Amino acid sequence: MKRINTLIISGLSALLLCYASACNQDFLEKKPLTNFSELDVWSDPALTQAFVNDLYAKMRHGFNEVMLSSMTDESRFIHNYGTATSVTEAMSPDDLGALNGFGEWDKHYKAIRACNMFFEKIDKVPFKDESWRTRLKGEVRFLRAYFYHMLIKYWGGVPLITKTLTIDDSVSLFVARASFEDCVKYVVADCDSAIAALPATQGGDNKGRANSYAAMALKSRILLYAASDLFNQPGNKEPAWGYVGGDRTARWQAARQAAKAVIDSNRFIIYKPTSSGVDNYTRVFLDKDNREMIFSKLFNKQLLGTSHDKYNGPNGYHNWGGNVPLENFVEGYQMADGSAFDRSNSTMAANPYNNRDPRFYATILYNGASWKKRPSDAVGLDPVGVIQTARFERKKADGSIEVVGGLDTRQSPIENWNGTFTGYYIRKFMDITLDAQFFLGDQQWIFFRYAEIKLNYAEASLALGDEPSARDAVNEIRTRSGMPALTPAVTGQALIDMYRYERRYELAFEEHRYFDARRWMIAKTAFSGTARGIDILGKLNPDNSYTFIYNVLTSGMQERKFTDKHYYLPIPAAEIRRNSKIIQNPFY
Repeated sequence: MKRINTLIISGLSALLLCYASACNQDFLEKKPLTNFSELDVWSDPALTQAFVNDLYAKMRHGFNEVMLSSMTDESRFIHNYGTATSVTEAMSPDDLGALNGFGEWDKHYKAIRACNMFFEKIDKVPFKDESWRTRLKGEVRFLRAYFYHMLIKYWGGVPLITKTLTIDDSVSLFVARASFEDCVKYVVADCDSAIAALPATQGGDNKGRANSYAAMALKSRILLYAASDLFNQPGNKEPAWGYVGGDRTARWQAARQAAKAVIDSNRFIIYKPTSSGVDNYTRVFLDKDNREMIFSKLFNKQLLGTSHDKYNGPNGYHNWGGNVPLENFVEGYQMADGSAFDRSNSTMAANPYNNRDPRFYATILYNGASWKKRPSDAVGLDPVGVIQTARFERKKADGSIEVVGGLDTRQSPIENWNGTFTGYYIRKFMDITLDAQFFLGDQQWIFFRYAEIKLNYAEASLALGDEPSARDAVNEIRTRSGMPALTPAVTGQALIDMYRYERRYELAFEEHRYFDARRWMIAKTAFSGTARGIDILGKLNPDNSYTFIYNVLTSGMQERKFTDKHYYLPIPAAEIRRNSKIIQNPFY
């Protein structure tokens, strides 16, 4: 009898760590983990659940050292790790750069194979309670849909593998790409099956598992993408790259109805626990299980916490800098009154961080931002805990002036190699109470939240000509953070622009911008050019205060180029060489 593969073994480990209370742990003592066979797994409900646990572990969360934001106009990764390849024409089928770790062609197909195996075996498992079997079937339907949606949004139509393939399947191993339309239908069908099978909530021992609303949210997302410009290009003749016909209005209607189904449930809210727009937005990502969250990944500090704060916190706190926001992104934040920030306005230019959209203060750490207490070796240099990404003039003993780098710069006396290139750090998702130098966090990575659903509804409504509904949905999100509501005078292209602003800044760093800019087909402009930063000089005044001078950095910064070929990722060359039936994406 062949031994169980590492999928199941790692699933058993996950069961021990994360879901031990869901079943009797005595089964772990039956035999060594390496001795479990496939027969064991499909003969024991607890082991079957462990198998499903491992599928959840294959959903890549966003709290990784390299964030997808650094392949967009949101941020830049301060080292490389393949990011420079992914943001230039250097990306090729042989080298996707950092994006290989996001699209994960091989890993997603391995996960899909495990899902298919589950469905081939699940009816043989001797469950005493049939509701357990039904629930697990619903979860795996959702998971398979999720894995396919990940492939589709990077590559377009992909091979649809609906059963486990072995080396004996000499013909069926070589599967051509399905049409984009068929892939979307397949994901939607799995979502519908999951919605029917799953409970509305998963609590107690099942907390963290998918519920019916997770599947509804995934359906909303894939249908919105399917109706978007990238996949509805006039004259397209290749079904794998998008629709070649059909009724686009019907596609927008389907997207709107999928979002409306979540809205009409009345189970979720735009979370606003305080009267402060900054605090409201901050707490969406820190308050556990708040009613805006639809589905998220849970972390446990003691077992396997998140390193987001360490990966992205300032070097002056002994953190790693990581994915630093770009000036390109920061400049786009509106003023608090809803007007555009304008660097040619002398008042705005002299105080660029005053009176901005409250989400700016909850998302960006900038020079002068109040933060937390410094570590012991830096508190003497900064007893208050204020971000220092500027250079400062300082009077020497002989009366002359020298310029020194702030604690959070690349001229810092503390880990300067982890200093920002842009003058900013990420604030979003950060736990200000956490000493990230030594401890892990337990923030939840949100796969789906209600604000995305409201925005999906707004976009579909705009496409269908229902501006009042779109405006109302946007305003519900916009006013939560203290921004002024859009009036009925905002219409036409101006309303579309405001919707896109809202989606960009509400969902910042949540792995939406990369896909939004591509599906709207604006990425050639948005993602090309100089990834800019800000140089800040603190001029010393006679009273020892500072006047800051801001200069946008263009020279010596990262140059990027997004071309037509980048609208789809190249299918990995190894896959093309293995399977002659797979056609490559355009321009590669």
